[in-house]
Amino acid sequence: MTTARYRDDLPQRNGQTLLTDGGIETTLIFHEGFDLPLFAAYVLLDNDEGRQGLRDYYARFIEIARDTGSGFVLESPTWRCSQDWGAQLGHDAEAIARYNRDAIALMADLRGNAATDAPVVISGCIGPRGDGYAPETQMEADEAQAYHAHQVATFAATEADMVTAVTMTHVGEAIGIARAAKAAGIPSVISFTVETDGRLPSGQPLAEAIRETDAATGGAPAYYMINCAHPDHFADVLADDGSGWTARIQGLRANASRMSHAELDESETLDDGDPVELGQDYAALTAALPNLRVFGGCCGTDHRHVRAIASFCCN
Repeated sequence: MTTARYRDDLPQRNGQTLLTDGGIETTLIFHEGFDLPLFAAYVLLDNDEGRQGLRDYYARFIEIARDTGSGFVLESPTWRCSQDWGAQLGHDAEAIARYNRDAIALMADLRGNAATDAPVVISGCIGPRGDGYAPETQMEADEAQAYHAHQVATFAATEADMVTAVTMTHVGEAIGIARAAKAAGIPSVISFTVETDGRLPSGQPLAEAIRETDAATGGAPAYYMINCAHPDHFADVLADDGSGWTARIQGLRANASRMSHAELDESETLDDGDPVELGQDYAALTAALPNLRVFGGCCGTDHRHVRAIASFCCN
């Protein structure tokens, strides 16, 4: 039996504002000096130094949530913790399940010590099966459901309140994950990434992707997010066409950098942008996205950016 606290009543779905963290992999690599093979933060669970590094990382963001009276989404460090990626690191299905369980146990411990009366929600983070920037191989929904069911079912048997599919590049994978979560009895959130033209890496318009995912799943996702793109890349595509698709976007984890995905992939240095400017950009987006409730960052962002975002969006 799980002890998920908010699985049946996510506070961000009820109008509460929640912060979340920033770009965990870029922070741990460029600021903390950790080696993350294949961008896999879950390997830090292997030893005391890595686990402490994760604790310290999340603690900075929880402090911001306390300071602003906001809730918090503890997103597990498991973006790469699925079977194909794990196999490249020598981890079989049993080991991958163990890492996912250990990650949620760490999140539960952090929640227990958060010292806040505001809600702290635990989310099991799911990444794409392929490259988060370029979907060379796009899956049909049935294949995606079968692939991601292993990680989703593992999370469903833990204290995770929800699962969040981050950096989704095409709708087939998004639909498959939403269906897998529905079958496992755990809420799902789908976070699409976009290119500099505001379209998914697959070329599909964002509005069409959200409508198609909802249609194929009976509206299964609790809500949608946008991540791993600068606000300049998608601000111009957020005009509602009357279908209400923008109301389904309730979370944002943008990049501080204006670089394209291709440029970021080739860069050997970290472009962390301007935290205050990013916070202002978030505030401007609330006019087009009035249901925004979850605020965090992605590549290149850290606690400075989330504190700036909070200062503009959590008052």
